[in-house]
Amino acid sequence: MTQDIDFLIIGAGAAGIGAARRLHSLGATPLVLEAADHVGGRAETFHAGGLALDFGCGWLHSAERNVWTRIAEDAGFAVDRRTPAWGRQYRDLGFPPADHAAASAAMARWAERLEDVSPDSDRASDALRPSDPWNDFIAARTGYISGVGPERISVADYLAYDEASSDENWRLPAGYGTLVSASLPTTADLRTGVAVQKIELDGERVAVATGAGTVRARAVILTVSAAVLAGGAIAMPAALNPWRDAAARLPLGRNEKVFLEIVGDASFEDETHVVGSPRSRATGSYYIRPLGAPVVECFLGGDGAAVLDDGPQAGFDFALAELSGLFGADIRRCLRPLTATHWSGLPLIGGGYSCALPGKASARERLAQPFDDRVFFAGEATSRTDFSTAHGAHDTGVRAADEAFAAVGALRAHA
Repeated sequence: MTQDIDFLIIGAGAAGIGAARRLHSLGATPLVLEAADHVGGRAETFHAGGLALDFGCGWLHSAERNVWTRIAEDAGFAVDRRTPAWGRQYRDLGFPPADHAAASAAMARWAERLEDVSPDSDRASDALRPSDPWNDFIAARTGYISGVGPERISVADYLAYDEASSDENWRLPAGYGTLVSASLPTTADLRTGVAVQKIELDGERVAVATGAGTVRARAVILTVSAAVLAGGAIAMPAALNPWRDAAARLPLGRNEKVFLEIVGDASFEDETHVVGSPRSRATGSYYIRPLGAPVVECFLGGDGAAVLDDGPQAGFDFALAELSGLFGADIRRCLRPLTATHWSGLPLIGGGYSCALPGKASARERLAQPFDDRVFFAGEATSRTDFSTAHGAHDTGVRAADEAFAAVGALRAHA
């Protein structure tokens, strides 16, 4: 595969696909290398028995301005605009209205106090009131939102996302991952199963070594996750150490899903939701019969996601225990383990999505800067306000593609 090209994209997730789409619109044909055997990255839809289950991103967050909404509509994908059942506890099971109101009020007060946290600390846990009985509830919520507890969250980072996001959250019945993977331009030269081993600077070009050969490109758009970039899987020159350091300040949180199939005569209602144990920071968030599908989707974040380290069966057992505690032991006969994720255990990914450590929110802007008009960085971790989302990843891919296209054009002009 030794060849000289203008544009190389490393990674075919939402950012890489966004970059490829942009270069295609500019008349360029990039080579896209993807280490996995499929495209989409953390946007992956698992198909089983007619079900489309999103392992990664599943909601069009800030949907009214989310670029994937327009892409979906242009491609003929159905978009479901129903309001999510989050925030409602089905039949108040295990979460009486008085407790629900108290927990919600505690969460709101914590969010307000974030504005008063000292910039020198920038630690979201500083906004917790000592001994507040709902601190674990708040930690569970930050686990869902950021993949970590408030002790590891930058206030500036959290507020940047919160201020930019909206309350519109829509879904794609065919699967978010299905849309993302279907959106790579057919003109892109895609090579799956090709892992990048080393990046070197080679004169005016960048040499990228893989198990299938070496590619020399005028512009490389690097879209791997922050965990991969900060790790040692890809050897890089010392000149790129500042980018590695920036990525290390944006570690991926823990976000996992467990899916249970509903069988038999279960009395579950469509589009309902429960929290397993509102007073535990390691509890699950259960979406029941999403879009009418015979499934319970359990979302685990932060401390709760660690249960999957012991394998999928541990996740099934955990979810079944929480659900039977709410619905009664008989519910177990109506639920069958289906599948589960373990993003944190995948070397090609390394976690859910990025969260800036306290005092490190500026690392996003640093990571987004190009190196020497030859290496360009994209991915959700490089977004200042839309990190942790597929639309944030896409938009950074577009930004990097514009930067790369302009740089190559300038090289040609001076040739």
